[in-house]
Amino acid sequence: MADFNYDITEEVAVLSEKNGWSKEVNWISYNGAPPKIDIRTWSTDEDGNKRMGKGITLTKEEAMELRDALGEIDF
Repeated sequence: MADFNYDITEEVAVLSEKNGWSKEVNWISYNGAPPKIDIRTWSTDEDGNKRMGKGITLTKEEAMELRDALGEIDF
């Protein structure tokens, strides 16, 4: 299996926290590629190491489309 690494280049927001897991929005670079917007759950252990859960990664253009689409919703 190929090596997998990531670097959280910017922490944008924590959307919620529940049962030791947080749902976060971050800029993340995967395997040295340019950073993308990443929305996913994370768990942090006692040593401060983060473990990623399920989520979605968006390019800047996709994130802008999502922003515009959400702006159209009447909450």
